[in-house]
Amino acid sequence: MKIYFTAEYDEKELKPLYDIGEIELDGWAIGQPKLDEKELMEKTADADMIITSYDDITRNVIENAKNLKLIACTRATPVNIDTDYAKKKNIPVLYTPGRNSDATAELTIGLMIAVARKIPMAYAALKEGKYTGSPDAVKTTKDGLRADVIWDMTMDSPYTVFKGTQLKGKTLGIIGYGSIGKRVGAIARAFDMKLLIFDPYQGELDIEKVGVKKAESLEELMRESDFITSHMKVTEETKGIISKEMIALMKPTAYLINASRGAVLDEEALIEALREKRIAGAAFDVYAKEPIVNNHPYIQEFDNVVITPHIAGATHEVLSNHTKQIVADIKRFVKGEHLLYQYKG
Repeated sequence: MKIYFTAEYDEKELKPLYDIGEIELDGWAIGQPKLDEKELMEKTADADMIITSYDDITRNVIENAKNLKLIACTRATPVNIDTDYAKKKNIPVLYTPGRNSDATAELTIGLMIAVARKIPMAYAALKEGKYTGSPDAVKTTKDGLRADVIWDMTMDSPYTVFKGTQLKGKTLGIIGYGSIGKRVGAIARAFDMKLLIFDPYQGELDIEKVGVKKAESLEELMRESDFITSHMKVTEETKGIISKEMIALMKPTAYLINASRGAVLDEEALIEALREKRIAGAAFDVYAKEPIVNNHPYIQEFDNVVITPHIAGATHEVLSNHTKQIVADIKRFVKGEHLLYQYKG
């Protein structure tokens, strides 16, 4: 059994795969860039399995691999696989749903705290030398008083400039209450936040409990939430769902967080709302165009926006998760058992 392997992986969790076949590590698996179609066709011509993270497994690649029996993609959605053609050729496609749900949920909460408490802004100011003191400065305490640790008490002091918003008691609106949305909600509840959920595919009985309510509409969620976070896949139904009209409903004290996909948001409308100071701020890990352009307004204009470079799923544990999932399902495939992670879309 020849296994052509270009996925990122956890070495420990991959070991059982060596008992199944001859593994050729290449591409991203050994720190190399994505392979182009021609290279893939040459290198997978006699492969029985192709396991990848980011390489494009096109119709031509599939057609050229005459021995191909299985394709595996270590992603939550195998967007880089021609799944329709694989299905036509009766070649199962494996994927790894939920592999990065915890990581993405944690980063979402991190973004929310960062923008609410202005942590990156305060950090940047200190690194630039603002609000810092001389190494030679000496503080004295007046007789009868205890030493005070306050930095300054002017209108330009960090205590004033970086005054933020606490999460406790606030309403978090979650758009999309699947694997990631539920994890975000669980963490937020530990902060004593109330949850307002918009998900047309789940009923009240699946969602509601003390402190958690299903919104009757997206409009209700946008109006009532203090923080709004999106956790939707991109479909024709969800493209641009956070529209100019929806953004206009937000409270002036509300924050928007998006660590799902840039396509669900009308980015220009959000930029306009920030420019006009109609919302308090925003935090993003994803953008309409990626990588984010170096003159983007999020970078050039705003001091109330926190941004990260699409790293929500970038943890070592994610590699362990998807390696476990793929290896376990390949073992089931070899034994002729039911596959748990076969893509049906």
